[in-house]
Amino acid sequence: MDMPKWIATGIAAAAILPLAQAEVKMPEVFSSHMVLQRDAAIPVWGWADPGETVTVSIAGLQKSTTADPKGNWQVDLPPMQPGAPLQLSVKGNNALVFEDILVGDVWLCSGQSNMEWRLSNTDNAAEEIAAAKHPTIRLFHVQRSWKSVPQRNLEATWKPCTPETVPSFSAVGYFFGRELTQSLNVPIGLINSSWGGTRIEPWTPPTGFQQIKELESIAQQVELKDPASAVRKAALKRSIDQYNRWIQQAEASIANSTLVQAPPAFPQELLDYTSHQQPTVLYNAMIHPLLPLPIKGAIWYQGESNRGDGMDYADKMRALIAGWRSVWNNPELPFYFVQLAPYDYRSAPYLLPTIWQAQQQVAKTVPHTGMAVINDIGNVKDIHPRNKRDVGLRLAKQALNKTYGKIEIVCEAPVFQEMEIQADKVRITFDHARSLKTRDGKAPDWFEISGEDGIYKKADATIDGTAVVLSEASISKPCAVRFAWHMLAEPNLTNEAGLPASAFKAGSIPEAAAVTSRVPEAKGFQAIYELDPSKPQASSTSITYTADKSQTIDGQIEQIAYFLLLNDKDYVFVSMDPFTQDLKQVGVPTKDSGAFFQTKINNLFVKSNMDDIKNGHFPEGGNIEFWPSNYGGQNSAQVPGASGSTFDFGDGGADTGAGYGSMQVHNYSAKQTLFAFNNWKSGKDADLGIGNQKSGNPDWTFARNAGKYTSAKLVVLVKTK
Repeated sequence: MDMPKWIATGIAAAAILPLAQAEVKMPEVFSSHMVLQRDAAIPVWGWADPGETVTVSIAGLQKSTTADPKGNWQVDLPPMQPGAPLQLSVKGNNALVFEDILVGDVWLCSGQSNMEWRLSNTDNAAEEIAAAKHPTIRLFHVQRSWKSVPQRNLEATWKPCTPETVPSFSAVGYFFGRELTQSLNVPIGLINSSWGGTRIEPWTPPTGFQQIKELESIAQQVELKDPASAVRKAALKRSIDQYNRWIQQAEASIANSTLVQAPPAFPQELLDYTSHQQPTVLYNAMIHPLLPLPIKGAIWYQGESNRGDGMDYADKMRALIAGWRSVWNNPELPFYFVQLAPYDYRSAPYLLPTIWQAQQQVAKTVPHTGMAVINDIGNVKDIHPRNKRDVGLRLAKQALNKTYGKIEIVCEAPVFQEMEIQADKVRITFDHARSLKTRDGKAPDWFEISGEDGIYKKADATIDGTAVVLSEASISKPCAVRFAWHMLAEPNLTNEAGLPASAFKAGSIPEAAAVTSRVPEAKGFQAIYELDPSKPQASSTSITYTADKSQTIDGQIEQIAYFLLLNDKDYVFVSMDPFTQDLKQVGVPTKDSGAFFQTKINNLFVKSNMDDIKNGHFPEGGNIEFWPSNYGGQNSAQVPGASGSTFDFGDGGADTGAGYGSMQVHNYSAKQTLFAFNNWKSGKDADLGIGNQKSGNPDWTFARNAGKYTSAKLVVLVKTK
């Protein structure tokens, strides 16, 4: 028979040469005590001598095949139903026999440390372990490993669930599987493939990145690392050609007694992976060897290591899910995951809520998924909450309701549905709630409300059926609300089943009002461009604004202003006489805008709440550095007081091409960078800051820090006449 595509792919990627096999061998995923997936064709595969006949027998069925020229073989068994334990025998030049095999449902349990967390380290561990006598639950614990290319085997073995085998197994996986087998009365196989501290990217197969447009750069990186890809081979060939030309030049220099330049550097993007945190490497070693063994679905508990990704984490989750569904050839593969628990990270308190929002978006938009909310069973002082029982049970409820059709089981936590402004109050309605209540009988907590100034204040909240009504005495015109929007949030609001409500933000704050509430001097200006510079959507030549009102602005520009707000707290407002009448050139100076200014500005006004920013009018003016290109010589424009040896407020642009990019406004008399936004095409690795950077270049060049802000807003304004 033809070699299975998945084996061919793995062999090509790993550049495995044909090896003569002394005996029939099989991957470790086949062993005594294993569970085979019911209602699915079962592939059985392995390796033997080329041309060797291999016969597979199980439950009175016998199938034979011949190993291909590279020694690979596979037979496909028909779907089976749960029943008595089976024996699987495989016979070639030798014989393999596997005993006590069950047919049931197989679930993959993956993620980082909270999925890996042992049952022995959880609440009530001694009692739980002593009671863990479940002969129809089977455990398969994959050992940690990472590889640059897909592997054919891994290190693990199937074991019955007993008090002796379960202590080191995933607690979340165990409690999930125990609930399933008790509710369904079918055998459950649990594959624990997890690794503490790992990011999501290493668990994702190449096809996952390829399916998400927003992750194109990672997909390209992965392709350049793949020794079988045409793109890598072409790039490597170019590098070899360059080196060969250098060799010729070097040999000529010997003959001619001339100097020769250093050889061309090997392209960094073609170097092998160096860490278990890099894309695909855990998939290669700890997931790919399981293929093509069918599974029922997957549960996932991960995200702490991606906490700084913000909403980008939603794209990465979509890539993981799409990738696993592709490699298992199951577009509806169930995927249930845990929303991270509250925890005191001691800095950046709003990063975690943004990850919660990203996870919620995946649950809402990706079919056949579900999210277990656990903000009521965590421990803000322990990143590894010890109550893993309820985590596993909530994941099991998702599976029982959505995969197994037990719709009477309530599995969903309340999630935001709609916001309605009613005079000075806001009414919030929720999905997945026949009624609402609080765990402690008190008023709902962790609700905040904002007026036009964008400043959130604690709201008074009351429950009204499946809605919560919010108000705050000093806010007469509410605009926005947020709930549980802090890393320490353990809100008390639940639905009738006791499942806790998930964090959310809703509403919008008028941009002009957000500026004028902090800077009354901004009245009369019109917002023309709006942008989130903490995660800009940009290419080497253009940028995407969240709002572009340039087509609605009439008249001659009288003043230009910029307002930058970071973390909903720190801000700077700068205005100046116009340096251009072209509306395209007052925004981010991309190549497409045609903006290129190393220019003195007049009538500078500055207002900021930052202690180290000098406020007021500066008649002598300041200067701007707006260009899309790389930097030229430091202080090429001879700006007074600027450095000639470091990047500060007196740099120059190299040319009008597309390069690093600079958008900076300076008060050079005070030797201050008022704000800087550089390298915007790098997304969350752009440079962003108010005032002089405390360490590093004062103008934030090479800071690569934009993604570290929990929120950011850049508003470009003009006053016309």
